[in-house]
Amino acid sequence: MEPLVEIKSLSKRFGPLVAVDDVSFAVDRGEVLGFLGPNGAGKSTTMRMITGFLTPSAGTVTVCGHDVVGEAIQARDRIGYLPEGAPLYADMTAGELLRFVAGVRSLKGAALAKRVDWAVGQLGLEPVLGQQIETLSKGFKRRVGFAQAILHDPDVLILDEPTDGLDPNQKHEVRTLIRDMAADKAIIISTHILEEVDAVCTRAMIIDRGRIVVDCTPGELAARSRHHNAVVLSVGAAPADELRLALEVVQGVAEVEIRSDGATAASCVVIPEAGRAIVSAVSRTLHDKGWEIDELRVESGRLEDVFRDVTRVPGSGVNPG
Repeated sequence: MEPLVEIKSLSKRFGPLVAVDDVSFAVDRGEVLGFLGPNGAGKSTTMRMITGFLTPSAGTVTVCGHDVVGEAIQARDRIGYLPEGAPLYADMTAGELLRFVAGVRSLKGAALAKRVDWAVGQLGLEPVLGQQIETLSKGFKRRVGFAQAILHDPDVLILDEPTDGLDPNQKHEVRTLIRDMAADKAIIISTHILEEVDAVCTRAMIIDRGRIVVDCTPGELAARSRHHNAVVLSVGAAPADELRLALEVVQGVAEVEIRSDGATAASCVVIPEAGRAIVSAVSRTLHDKGWEIDELRVESGRLEDVFRDVTRVPGSGVNPG
């Protein structure tokens, strides 16, 4: 089966600056790709080339079999795009803008009204349809931007920071919508919110200094974290130093981080060697010591650990600004 998005040897230069450097990947129907990276890594530049807003310096992008440069209209017809900041016509009302975009997308009459009503319902825009865009909150502007991207039921969705400016309830609603639409689309989401990868993505890709450095599932990404299979626990009135010493000698334990409120340990994180499963051994040690366990859970891994590790400037100890 041909992928809906296929990128081959894609590069973009701005004078001496190489923003995207020989990037290749494909996205199939049913995939939700989380596209991650630090500021200036090349995420937005790549997405603008996929959507045809920037011309590549080298390489090709095809969308549903159409080259975005040679067959620009056919390719864009299959794409829904939510750019960063979602630039909108400020003097239009939300309803006017959606009807305008639907018309541009060749929807007419009853079909236009049906799709606008559907998008409005999906994004909860009924209360602001009559308001001018410039008067809307950042969250509602973002939701109007998302609505215009899905009006024509595109095969490919390119979403740059889709939940930026939304409150927790709105983020949940948008993520649910993305999951609901994912089965028959290829979706690429650029985000700085790492929890979004866990919430909606089937695949995670990290780009740094214009090159892809990680491409795997969110589970595989989490497994690269030093906290993969770490045990988080709290015990009743255990002496902090004694708890540390008891856990440090457990087979497979690399480090014990104590969070103490004095001589008594409030809680701790037990970090394993190379992601080893240590929860049984840790639990057995606590039981043998007679310490009452108030909380015990196992972490799947922390994506921020991996993100920092793979995007840190070699030899500097810091991430690029």
